[in-house]
Amino acid sequence: MPEQSIVPTVRTLLGRADLRLTLIGSPEQQPDGDLDRPVRWVHSSDLIDPTPFLSDDVVLLTTGRQFEENEDPAADVDGYVRRLVGRGVLALGFGAGVVRPGVPDPLADACARHRLVLFEVPYRTPFIAVARANAEAVAAQAYERRSWALSAQRAISLAALRPDGLARTLMELGHQLDTWVGLYDAAGVLLREHPTHALSPTVSATVDAEAEAVLRRGARAASAITVEGEPFTLQTLGRGGRLRGVLAIGSAELDHEGRGVVTSVIAMAGLAMEQQEGLQRARSRIQAGMVELLLGGQTTLARSVARELTTPLPAGPVQIALAEGAGRTLAIAEWLELYAADHGGEVFAGRTGNDLMLVVADGSPAPIEVATRFDTRVGLSEPFAYSEVVTAVEQARAALHATGDGLLPFRDRRARGVLDSPSTDALTVARATLAPLREHDARTGSDLTRTLRAFLENDGSHEATGRALAVHRHTVRARIQTAQRLLGVDLASFPARAELWAAFRATED
Repeated sequence: MPEQSIVPTVRTLLGRADLRLTLIGSPEQQPDGDLDRPVRWVHSSDLIDPTPFLSDDVVLLTTGRQFEENEDPAADVDGYVRRLVGRGVLALGFGAGVVRPGVPDPLADACARHRLVLFEVPYRTPFIAVARANAEAVAAQAYERRSWALSAQRAISLAALRPDGLARTLMELGHQLDTWVGLYDAAGVLLREHPTHALSPTVSATVDAEAEAVLRRGARAASAITVEGEPFTLQTLGRGGRLRGVLAIGSAELDHEGRGVVTSVIAMAGLAMEQQEGLQRARSRIQAGMVELLLGGQTTLARSVARELTTPLPAGPVQIALAEGAGRTLAIAEWLELYAADHGGEVFAGRTGNDLMLVVADGSPAPIEVATRFDTRVGLSEPFAYSEVVTAVEQARAALHATGDGLLPFRDRRARGVLDSPSTDALTVARATLAPLREHDARTGSDLTRTLRAFLENDGSHEATGRALAVHRHTVRARIQTAQRLLGVDLASFPARAELWAAFRATED
């Protein structure tokens, strides 16, 4: 929000050189903040009790005539000042030279005692000039705020017309208000924020919890909280019973113009989220079809469709991740689209059954981001070429079958072995266990897989294995050493041999 050039406060009123007002006492002696509180109006009265005719945050001007007409002026002055303070008067201006040549001492003492700002108005300055100066400042401030509101709404409207208009709109709102702005979806997940990562973890968690609480109530509502001294206002988007999300703003109560700007953004954001949900559902169906293409081996066609959707498939090798839970699939998919746009097509997502399948570049942090941000379980495969995407999906699903929360890498599932795997996952784990041997054989023309199989069948005897394969025992020994190195196991260990034997049996059954 732009800094205002004219602010009608007691300090700015006293600073008007043309009025020649004189503060009684030093600025340091005045009540905390009273000099800088906005003045709503300037009123004049010589009544001994003008409070019934006053409003809060006014400056009162008087000539002091009411004190001269009473027998005990000191007592009347003390009660007079006490009543003004109780009514919320910001300051008292005494017109010198009309009844008294200067500010009477009892009045100055009473104002100091009750902590009311007191200043002297010289005889040559009419009260109407003081009132007019404040009215001009109020009018100038109102004009400035209206001009700002029009300019802000124009900038926000232009931002809404740009690609990813919702994100641009929020960015522009944050810029205009000069504060943090966040947009939550209907599940209470923070979809967008500007500026990003501006809140501390504690503040962010508290605002997240408040957004979820507002959404749980299910009715259109606003909420205001203060976290570590930072004020936040939250406003629901959508209609009662069908809320689309929450707009959170790192700001205290806004003025009329600020509320008008925010209201326009709420309307645009609500409409955009309504439209976006329909588009996202259509896009989700297309992406689910692309998943079927990938699983059917039609990678070229899937890549072509992805380019038309402006969400290209990541370059290989890729990892497959499966995010659990259909209930939040749309929210996760929407966040992933924003993530992909910011990370150069690092991830593609499409629904498969009740889960969301992610195709991510090898080493991408997207899977752990999804697991953490959406508090869901995500199974992650090892890296594969697109031609082996079916195997990668099997690994990701096997990883999901493991116990635990958050990100569940298949390498951890494989480390537990075939014997510790449920029957549905045993084949997947077995294939992954033996894959280094088979890949080495295919690449070099060696015969490690068959040699290890025979070695296990012959109870780890090099001589018996050599006879079975018609090769020298030293050849068997060299091959077994290479196999141990590739598999990362010690074949002198019975558990290691048992796991590999189970892997061979699982892949052969």
